[in-house]
Amino acid sequence: MGRKGNKNQGGFDGSYQSKASHGSEYDRGMKAHKHPKKHDHSDDAETSYIRKQVDPEIAKYFSDIANLLEGGEIGADEHPIICSNALEESRGKEVELVTDYILSHTMQTLLEGCDADHLCGFLRSCAKSFDRIATDRSGSHVAETALNSLVSHLHDQDLYNLIKDTLTLICQEIVRKPVAVMCNCYGSHVFRSLLCLCKGVPLNSEFHSAKSSTVLSRRLNLMSDKERKNGASIVYQGFPDLLEFLVSEMLKCSTKDIAALQVDQYSSLVLQASLKLLAGQEQVLLHTIPVIMGCNVESGDESSFIETTKVQNIRDLVKENAFSHLMEVILELAPDTLYDEIFMKVFKDSLYDLSCHQSANFAVQALISHARSSDQVNIICEEIGSKMKNLLAMGRSGVIASLIAASERLHACEHKCAKALAAAVMATNEAPKCIVPRILLLENYFYSNDKANWSWTSGCKIHVMGSLILQSLFKYPIEYIQPYFTSITSMENVQILEALKDAAGARVFEAFLGSKAPDKQKKKLISKLKGHFGELAMHPSGTFTVEKCFNVSDVPIREIIVSELLSVQKDLSKTRQGPLLLRNLDADGFSRRPEQWRSRQKSKINVYKEFLAEFVDEDIGLSEKKNPPVINSSKKAAVPEQTNTIKKMRQEIDSALASFTSPDPSKKHKKHKETRKGQTDNNVEQKPSSGKKKRKHHQEDDSSKTSMKKLKS
Repeated sequence: MGRKGNKNQGGFDGSYQSKASHGSEYDRGMKAHKHPKKHDHSDDAETSYIRKQVDPEIAKYFSDIANLLEGGEIGADEHPIICSNALEESRGKEVELVTDYILSHTMQTLLEGCDADHLCGFLRSCAKSFDRIATDRSGSHVAETALNSLVSHLHDQDLYNLIKDTLTLICQEIVRKPVAVMCNCYGSHVFRSLLCLCKGVPLNSEFHSAKSSTVLSRRLNLMSDKERKNGASIVYQGFPDLLEFLVSEMLKCSTKDIAALQVDQYSSLVLQASLKLLAGQEQVLLHTIPVIMGCNVESGDESSFIETTKVQNIRDLVKENAFSHLMEVILELAPDTLYDEIFMKVFKDSLYDLSCHQSANFAVQALISHARSSDQVNIICEEIGSKMKNLLAMGRSGVIASLIAASERLHACEHKCAKALAAAVMATNEAPKCIVPRILLLENYFYSNDKANWSWTSGCKIHVMGSLILQSLFKYPIEYIQPYFTSITSMENVQILEALKDAAGARVFEAFLGSKAPDKQKKKLISKLKGHFGELAMHPSGTFTVEKCFNVSDVPIREIIVSELLSVQKDLSKTRQGPLLLRNLDADGFSRRPEQWRSRQKSKINVYKEFLAEFVDEDIGLSEKKNPPVINSSKKAAVPEQTNTIKKMRQEIDSALASFTSPDPSKKHKKHKETRKGQTDNNVEQKPSSGKKKRKHHQEDDSSKTSMKKLKS
């Protein structure tokens, strides 16, 4: 999640953009004090083995092989044979060769080019030393290459059992001393690749370490339900039995070893990957997670997973950098019963204290984001809702963003959260117009020495978390966020333009325009952009805002927007998004036939309003009014999908209306020929064109009804 510890600013975590180092000198000192006897298993692995020098003749042989392969004189048919034969010569000398800095590259080339039999033979031959190879700087790359080569052979079903037997042997050997491998920076990576191979997912997938943007999207409801449920995308036949064996055996450690795994950054990554790959297997997770947390699952109490005596220790561990990351994954994947117990025993009554901590606050964010019920959100809001100002001042804006998003998702405490946030950024008797500017420049405001006289500072970057908070807020029911509507529409023109030229700021205004705010307030905001639509469209993020303004406006404002775009059409066409924007707004149609363009836009607006009135319920979203679905406490959890559906329907309406209102060139040409023929050959007196124009206008007026009938059908 991009944690950072800023030396000058007390570790403000507001932005997820920069990758942080964890912790101040004080925190590191406390960590050393708490775990003074922590054993470095990676050092153990390095010092317990004396590297053997490769025999000069063997070294020359493999150097010649490398030169031969790199020369490019070998045919495609001969390449696998030479690689396989060279691997035969490495029997009994695998460890020396793969841990040699130079020759290890040659071994990688051989393992990539050999056949499956020789590949598996090589791995079986060095299985007893696989832990040594995996923890070596050069050997770890060879091990990764060997595992990737195994994946390339899994498409052949006849080789499945051979590969499974080979992996079984490696897994059995590696779990003999799992702690030394997991706590080593090279071994940790190899271990995770082995887990991914057993699951059947790509070895370089997100299960090694999830991207911060992916985690953030999931937490703040920016990810669709479909993406949320996809989980591990299995791309080839894995070995699920081996995966469970590997995880269960590596956790059969002593209490001392478990304590070491909990606070080590490399073993934490292995444990995180293990849990992610076991997602959905509730019974396995119910056994695995308590063990990782240091609890005795064999205690005999089936109704409880977390021992009371371990609660304080877990709270202390959450303040450790490595375990905090691990706890985030635990809270995301824990089955409901286990999540409830962790919530009530570990976090309840300690939420504010943990939220203040620079590492533990990320675990609190995960706890809030994955809340399972409105009652849990109520408890969270009671503990930290009234202390939003303190948390924002400490730079814990991620906790506030998670609470706002969870409140919106589960429809709990929305009014309290909106009110508490407004109170956190303004004084008691202050006007609400200052709310949105201060949240947009959240960091700048809270680090100001004179907050009472703070004003918009030109040139400051829009705060990412402040932007995300406002985006979530604009999904709230309108009765709770009226002060925010007043604030954003009261911003000065210069402030609005500066915010819109920042991608994070543009998202906020787009969220406002897409909210259920009254049309009058949206129009008030859009009117402040008159004369600047062309300028905005030249910015990469501004094109989306201009299109959003166009879609929510009436015909006169749409005409103003397109006119301003036409004035910069030449330059706009050269930008990445410009041609698409001009096409979506039919700028060419407006320049050629303004009257027809206005008629078409009017029809689109009318049809879209009819569609919303017919199919979209104000509270439920996209649904059929005749047979409304049963709505529970989480009825709006799929709002993003409903929004996407409505967006898709808008596009269908636009394309349908384009076909109804655009003239058919072939018919026009045919009509022109008939008219010329009548004039020249028959000398028939022409009737006034007023009747044709009248019929044409009738056709355009009826286009709305015709298109609506077609859409309904």
